Amino acid sequence: MTHAPVTAADLEQAIRNVPDFPQPGIQFKDITPLLADARLLSGAIDLMTAGFQPGDVDAVVGIDARGFIFAAAAAVKLRAGFVPVRKKGKLPFKTHEQSYTLEYGSNTIAVHTDAVQPGSRILLLDDLLATGGTAAAATQLLQRIGAKILQVGFLIELRFLNGRDRLSNVPVISQITY
Repeated sequence: MTHAPVTAADLEQAIRNVPDFPQPGIQFKDITPLLADARLLSGAIDLMTAGFQPGDVDAVVGIDARGFIFAAAAAVKLRAGFVPVRKKGKLPFKTHEQSYTLEYGSNTIAVHTDAVQPGSRILLLDDLLATGGTAAAATQLLQRIGAKILQVGFLIELRFLNGRDRLSNVPVISQITY
């Protein structure tokens, strides 16, 4: 028995809205019901890697932490390496780092110095595009290393926060927009 391909609408139906989490006024988009459904998870990976075949990508880079879920699965599907981008201090080897500003303060992300080579063809994935600060820092970090970012992909985009504007120098896709 074959199933119809998973659509973005199927994925959206599985996302749980949790009001006032982690603080009042925030409508948290909980993806755990989607992750728990093998068909939907597989379909999400298919949608996030659409247009790419094994051999097209050298590495799939995932942003800490939920981006790891999608990037690791996409890397397996595309027979590419998986590279984690983590917060500063979380990686045990020498790192390249990129600092960026947040609404209140700043943060720094890092990648191992031997994880991405100049000229590497990269698919960068994360679960959510909000203000775009972390994704923009990750693209800047990878581009500074000399990587070629083929696409930046998200499961969910909160379009009203205009995060895409910070990624104007790379192709961006999202499966679900709010």
